[in-house]
Amino acid sequence: MPENIVATSRRSLLLGGAAVSAGALLTACTSNEPKNAGGTGPAASNAPAADDRPGTPVTIGFAGPQADHGWLNAINQNAKDRAKKYADVTLEITEGSNDTATQIGQIQTLINKKVDVLVILPADGKALTQVGLQAMKAGIPVINLDRIFASPQAYRCWIGGDNYGMGLNAGRYIGEKLKDKPGAKVIELAGMDSLELTKQRTQGFDDALRNYPNITKVARQAADFTVESGQAKMAQLLQAQPRFDALWNHDDDQGVGALRAIAQAGRKDFLMVGGAGAKSAMDAIKADNSVLKATVLYPPTMAASAIDLARALGQKKGVGGMSELEIPASVTLYSAVVTKDNVDEYLPTGFN
Repeated sequence: MPENIVATSRRSLLLGGAAVSAGALLTACTSNEPKNAGGTGPAASNAPAADDRPGTPVTIGFAGPQADHGWLNAINQNAKDRAKKYADVTLEITEGSNDTATQIGQIQTLINKKVDVLVILPADGKALTQVGLQAMKAGIPVINLDRIFASPQAYRCWIGGDNYGMGLNAGRYIGEKLKDKPGAKVIELAGMDSLELTKQRTQGFDDALRNYPNITKVARQAADFTVESGQAKMAQLLQAQPRFDALWNHDDDQGVGALRAIAQAGRKDFLMVGGAGAKSAMDAIKADNSVLKATVLYPPTMAASAIDLARALGQKKGVGGMSELEIPASVTLYSAVVTKDNVDEYLPTGFN
């Protein structure tokens, strides 16, 4: 799953779990130097806004990690589908790699092709910072997608999910469900502990639970974002914890395995909240025939919105609905909670 820095201090923009059109998202000039700093020139309301009508042709280079996970595959598909909607956009997309040196080489190839804008989801944000800087120094603005570079000089705009917010909203949902239950117990099936994002999700979850003094987290197990690891680690949790009231699972892919282990154990005495927004999880929530009652989004539609931003940069236009002449330096997506009550609204964004 993706890794990014907690962005609670950033202004969060609710995209409703789906990419919005360029006309709805984008309205600002694109240089790193602010226009009209002295107060002269056109007012913000007169700034050119990107919309769906064809404009200046833009070639966008897109480089991400290997699509070895449902979420990452959805990232690539969202970028491709969004680019196809624009007659003025040409998308140069790499094969993707989890090897740092290979991904750097792929990005350098795009730089040498002199693409107009780069969208980069780095396999490792820190390790790829230098190639982001290289692109920016070459005059190619970079949209840094989700896993953030170590220096803000390596990108023009960052757009991504809110890992801390995922944990926070999962904890709030569970807290409200159990707030009237004395001595309530919860457990956590986390992702890979080697990733900063996992720590952020756990921190948000723990912070939310502190608002419910009747609830205690009695166990936590880290998995590997795979079906197999989810099943194995969930089986261990079930064996070690004969009674608990709620489970938060960080990732819907590993949640498939977790649900298998739960079914094999014949357990139905708790509620489960997933993470990321897989279609399989939303289908289960809608069917309402398992312990899975909600999932907290980490929307891959951020890749489609990154294409919107890149097109606006390439056309020297901006983001609609905002007064500023420049596109934001960062956009943090909201981690909505999907339940049976609103699942139909979010089902179109679910990924396989």
